[in-house]
Amino acid sequence: MSTNLTDPIFHDKDKARAHFEAIRWPDGKPICPHCGVIGQATLVHGKSHRSGMYQCNGCLKPFTAMIGTVMESSHLPMTKWALAFHLMASSKKGYSAHQLMRTLGLGSYRTAWFMVHRIREAMRSSDLAPMGGAGSTVEADETFIGRKGGSIKRRGHGHKNAVLSLVDRNSKQARSFHVEGTSAADIIPIIKANVAKETAMMTDEGGHYFTLGDHFASHESVSHKDDEYVRGDVTTNTVEGFFGIFKRGMKGVYQHCGENHLQAYLNEFDFRYSNRVALGVNDTERAHRAIKGAQGKRLTYQRPRSAQSARAV
Repeated sequence: MSTNLTDPIFHDKDKARAHFEAIRWPDGKPICPHCGVIGQATLVHGKSHRSGMYQCNGCLKPFTAMIGTVMESSHLPMTKWALAFHLMASSKKGYSAHQLMRTLGLGSYRTAWFMVHRIREAMRSSDLAPMGGAGSTVEADETFIGRKGGSIKRRGHGHKNAVLSLVDRNSKQARSFHVEGTSAADIIPIIKANVAKETAMMTDEGGHYFTLGDHFASHESVSHKDDEYVRGDVTTNTVEGFFGIFKRGMKGVYQHCGENHLQAYLNEFDFRYSNRVALGVNDTERAHRAIKGAQGKRLTYQRPRSAQSARAV
């Protein structure tokens, strides 16, 4: 991770405001979040108004580039939001709320914690289009992390939270879900809802995957219990590589995640994996995409968790 802390958007409130406005309204025409009128707003000047306040000439209501985003109602300056988005987007394994509190000089951990959850909500993909398609391959696998609320630690994975991840080898996109368990009833409906039926599926030998061939173009598997990890182009190494990044971040940076917030963390890791340097997306562009994703989403302090994706049926 490399962050140019001398960038004016991290220090100059006017530069930061212009930065957010350029991402929100790339054609330079403010759009009223109240009535939807385009380019019919006047910038309001005066000490009694917040910097960047516009008044719509249609409905006469005031707004800023923050209204209608996860940053709405925030009293933090845009300079701090700009740096927070950049740090969260550019750190491969995540950026903890404690570290963000120290870096931004925030007054409390609760403020930093709510801030990173808002950014995770901005990172949540709204793309419901099926992954894969004709000629494409999607790998599916599950892993376990943390401990279910109230569970007593015991041998096996019964006390841990289950995660299902899908990685498209062709588009290099990842989608992950916090699932109740690893039975076919838990896994197959999610895969069917998120992968095009023309796709070639690759999994391990898990019994819950046996019926995938009935729903997709093909289904091949490797047998990890027999020490088989690659057979020709049949492998789950791609999705396991994603799990490696996810677990290093969860254990090394975040250390603990409550079950009710797990999906939000998965959204964060999916976002960075699907917008990484290997795909031509540098740190600056990744932060821009996260800010763009903040539009049309809200997260209140009373409900600081990302909504479960509609893709997880």
